[in-house]
Amino acid sequence: MAINLQAISRNTSIQPPRIMVYGPHGLGKTTFGASAPTPIFILTEDGLGRLEADHFPLATKFSDVQESLKALQGEHDFQTVVIDSLDWLDNLIWEQINTQYEAKDLAYGKGAVIAADLWRKVLDSLTALRSKGMASILLAHCEIKRFDSPEVEYYERYQPKLQARSSALVQEWCDVVGFANYKTIVKSSDVGFNNKVSRGISTGERLLYTSEKPAYLAKNRYSLPDSLPLDWSALADAMTTTTETTKQSKGK
Repeated sequence: MAINLQAISRNTSIQPPRIMVYGPHGLGKTTFGASAPTPIFILTEDGLGRLEADHFPLATKFSDVQESLKALQGEHDFQTVVIDSLDWLDNLIWEQINTQYEAKDLAYGKGAVIAADLWRKVLDSLTALRSKGMASILLAHCEIKRFDSPEVEYYERYQPKLQARSSALVQEWCDVVGFANYKTIVKSSDVGFNNKVSRGISTGERLLYTSEKPAYLAKNRYSLPDSLPLDWSALADAMTTTTETTKQSKGK
């Protein structure tokens, strides 16, 4: 294909969003996904509970997930595909890898490369669904891991519970990587002798953090507030507001 000035185009519309939400178990991530427009769940774990939502049969192997994504290429009325959860999907990917390869073939990081290639197949299928107008919500649990910063001493932070190479691939693909957690305030108490003890107290409010901080990994491409209620309508309203504001500022 010849590349010249006539090939330049301007993006004038907002594509269906690609969203990852990760956080501790039992926080309401699945409920968040079920609140999106006309969702269809691809389940790799039995986490729907009493939620009423359309879903494919529970995936017990990686090919089940691939077949579910392929089925959505047909005609249907679903607007959002929800994968619940990524870390259990990662387990299915590694089960397939361990079945197909010997241990010697996976040494020296080769297994991680193979896993990332399988993740690319999942993301490619989701991209094809996006071209059909479907949004993607990818749910995952979290873990606390050491982060080695080139600027300061190492520290620990929350991050998605995925193998590093695969996690980076999914994060790059997503428009929003949100960390879901309870809102916490720090309260200091005087214990005497000029000493104070600080404690973190949860308010019970569930938030979605959308900008990276030392305590957690996050990002967004919509200029969202640093935090929002863990609620689909709150996120959708914020994305719409920032998009309209951007359009108006460019029109001046």
